[in-house]
Amino acid sequence: MSLYSITGAQLAFGHVALLDHADFSLEAGERVGLIGRNGAGKSSLLKIVAGLTKPDDGLVTRQQELSTVYVPQEPEFDADVSVFDTVAAGLVDARAHLDEYDAVAHRLAETPEGAEHDALLARMNALQSSLDATDAWNWRTRVSTTLAQIGLDGEARVGALSGGMQKRVALARALVVQPDVLLLDEPTNHLDFDGIRWLEELLAAQRAGLFFITHDRAFLDRVATRIVELDRGRLLSYPGNFSAYQTRKAQQLEVERVENDKFDKLLAQEEVWIRKGVEARRTRSVGRIARLVQMRREQAERRSVQGNVKLDVGQGERSGKIVAELTDVTKRYGVRTVVNRFSTTVMRGDKIGFVGPNGAGKTTLLKLILGALAPDEGTVRVGTNPQVAYFDQMRSQLDQEKSLADTISPGSDWVEVNGTKKHVMSYLGDFLFAPERARSPVKSLSGGERNRLLLARLFARPANVLVLDEPTNDLDIPTLELLEELLTDYEGTVLLVSHDRAFLDNVVTSVIASEGAGNWREYVGGFTDWQVQSERSQQIAEQAAAKDAAKEAPKDAAPKESAAGRNAQRTVKLSFKEQRELEALPGKIAALEAEQKTIGAQLEDGSIFAKDPQEGARLTERYAAIDDHLLAALERWEELEAKRK
Repeated sequence: MSLYSITGAQLAFGHVALLDHADFSLEAGERVGLIGRNGAGKSSLLKIVAGLTKPDDGLVTRQQELSTVYVPQEPEFDADVSVFDTVAAGLVDARAHLDEYDAVAHRLAETPEGAEHDALLARMNALQSSLDATDAWNWRTRVSTTLAQIGLDGEARVGALSGGMQKRVALARALVVQPDVLLLDEPTNHLDFDGIRWLEELLAAQRAGLFFITHDRAFLDRVATRIVELDRGRLLSYPGNFSAYQTRKAQQLEVERVENDKFDKLLAQEEVWIRKGVEARRTRSVGRIARLVQMRREQAERRSVQGNVKLDVGQGERSGKIVAELTDVTKRYGVRTVVNRFSTTVMRGDKIGFVGPNGAGKTTLLKLILGALAPDEGTVRVGTNPQVAYFDQMRSQLDQEKSLADTISPGSDWVEVNGTKKHVMSYLGDFLFAPERARSPVKSLSGGERNRLLLARLFARPANVLVLDEPTNDLDIPTLELLEELLTDYEGTVLLVSHDRAFLDNVVTSVIASEGAGNWREYVGGFTDWQVQSERSQQIAEQAAAKDAAKEAPKDAAPKESAAGRNAQRTVKLSFKEQRELEALPGKIAALEAEQKTIGAQLEDGSIFAKDPQEGARLTERYAAIDDHLLAALERWEELEAKRK
């Protein structure tokens, strides 16, 4: 039996039907990802399941005593309350029952036998059963255990925490309840890569039913066991993760297109027939006329797929070949070093992703590259003719009181993109803003709509350097995919900060990653390539450190050998096979080093990833594999040399 189900649900705001006779059910242990366009009604559906709102019509069925916890996209806390008390607030009902149990127990002790005594005894028994069922007796232990699992300090003040840590507090407050159904709205917002990976592992281990909204495709692939899409008022279910959904969705849209084409062709034939007039009346086909009326009604009611955003960035004049050159750059804030002796050269056409935990200094490094921030040490040389368009993750460039039209084109009704003039209403329509909303203030927009407006403003200005600081927040999946395509084809330079792993993999050709203590390092390839290379480098460093430690071990710690043992060691000789192997090793090592150098030269400018992504990925894997082969060959050479001597 389903934990929760909705049948024939209807919900509308104004003339827009968000739910149109929609059906949905959630089974025990399922992890269902809800996707759909911005404004489709995803958050409204989540609130219906949470019991915070009701549909206009439809049947809602839920299991008796079903425990449901909803974590909103932007949870609100009292900034002055401790983390422990904030998480314990999730058990407010259990604690209220515990307080009532104590009060009833005291009254019972003071009440003589009689009707009131019996009523109090019955109430105390009911409360005890409830407290036993929810394990409310040990609520303090539950809170402490949950804080330990999630890695939170119960004594810390909530207001002093970062956005990512506050998101963890919200999840802890939900999980301490041990709900049957956990509802999450954009759970990855404000989390860095480590936080997202932690959340993936946490949710995969949960026994509760999970229903969540996210636009993070990698997160959907790793967590979801079923995808539900809210599309034109209907809820469509696809078993499996996001990759499986993409395949089935493409097939479904093709079938829908073919069926609509057939329907429209038949309708056109019937329209020709009815216009013959006299012949139509002579045939007296009342049923055929009635069918035509019905077909006209069906076509009018058909809700076509919502158009996608039309993205086109204004191309500025070409910048110099070198966009920026950093040499031993250091930047400090107080005693904290954010960038430590970092050097790099950004060339025209580079697409670079900046990755690292929240607060690592990604935005600071961006500003150093652009020359907007002076380094404390080292030199920054900015190239010639940079025309920078900057996308701000905090949306501080948007005036909340201005209208959409004035935000795009202040004091004019026209926008010029790539030499073509376009009316501001038409341009806003390209970004899915209806003409009647052009005069609405920015403050009336949702988070996703504000991001779309910021993109519209950004792309209306000619630029040869695009700086995008978290552009993917709140954007729906179709818009994300279109933005990926635009940035891939863009001929200028792209500097990108994002926590969307799929977006980074599909756009960037190199990654500059934080390695702690203000140290930054550049890697060839996308996010996945960076992970592979970083892990490989760490393994090699650990192996080298272990070898150095073994070499530096005190000589007197080694066991004393007898004279006979030393003589026996001196008389050990290499076998014929080992001697041949030792002679061949220098040539093998030289060949591996030459091959690695050749591959490094191919990967250095990143163009291979634009021309042939599969070959780029293969070369990256081969480059990493050569490191292993070299390490093994060098260790074997040292072993044979030691044996020979």
